[in-house]
Amino acid sequence: MTQPLGPVMLDLEGTKLTAAEKRLLLEPTVGGVILFARNVENGYQVRKLCSDIRRVRADLLLAVDQEGGRVQRIKEGLTRLPAMARIGDCYRANPEDGLALAKDAGWLLGMEMAACGLDLSFAPVLDVDSGLSSVIGDRSFSGDPLHVAQLGSAFIQGLHDAGMAAVGKHFPGHGGVAADSHVALPVDDRPLEVIKQHDLVPFTHLAAQLDGVMPAHVIYTAFDTRPAGFSPNWLGMLRESLGFKGCIFSDDLSMTGAHEAGDPKARAQAALAAGCDMLLVCNDRASALDVMEACQGINSKRPAKLRYSRARPDLDALSALGRWRRTHAKLEALADKPQTSAEAE
Repeated sequence: MTQPLGPVMLDLEGTKLTAAEKRLLLEPTVGGVILFARNVENGYQVRKLCSDIRRVRADLLLAVDQEGGRVQRIKEGLTRLPAMARIGDCYRANPEDGLALAKDAGWLLGMEMAACGLDLSFAPVLDVDSGLSSVIGDRSFSGDPLHVAQLGSAFIQGLHDAGMAAVGKHFPGHGGVAADSHVALPVDDRPLEVIKQHDLVPFTHLAAQLDGVMPAHVIYTAFDTRPAGFSPNWLGMLRESLGFKGCIFSDDLSMTGAHEAGDPKARAQAALAAGCDMLLVCNDRASALDVMEACQGINSKRPAKLRYSRARPDLDALSALGRWRRTHAKLEALADKPQTSAEAE
């Protein structure tokens, strides 16, 4: 029987747990931990850190952003993953090979994260690259919505082959705005029908495959005046029209794009009221404590279903797997491949 988890996902200060953090993780409102680059030395150290966290609380959901390219927190001792746009390039050259590589990349990512002791990576990125968003850019598989859907599906299948959950982001699509929601509140004024026929296509196709979804801190004025992560309209569409049944993670409530909803407690209450199951509060411990206070007595079974439930692979044994060796070599070669000037524009 799945035991529910508190709705708050916190970050940590460094590469080892402090005494204060050990006490904090025992709070019932805390349901998970997200790791950043400052928490990472190499894969072995991450495995030790995850083990230490589980000794404090075995049920916590442990996550990381390990997409590839610019967004790769754990580098030493693991495969250097290319930006997903490089896999999109392979798909355009040969669709069959591109899909196979996307599936293998998802599998390798899942196996490496599981071997490090983590439950999930916040991947894949399902935003469609419109050439406007520098914060998305080559994190996206493609500028073609159907290509993103097809490659995203293959990547998700690979993650599932490895026993790992797939969390798609950033619903309903961050690729159509220039502003970065980490430091601003982007506003997308396109008609709803345009968004449905473009940015929403991957989420519409993949809602039944995804285990988790992270909405964008973006306002889409044609549908709601609130950012998607605080919008019952958008999250209601995700649940009802798209049929998504998994866990909805807020994007980081400390980001500038979230400040529209008010102070930390107000942001937490707005995200929960909109339909989020788990709230990320990062790089701001005071805000995290406020959010915890606002979430007393709240929990959900949805995040708990995303825990890695298989026997974990051993980091040192991955290289004995032929699929890992083949995929590792292909992905590292792509990671080394320089961008053409056209791709960089």
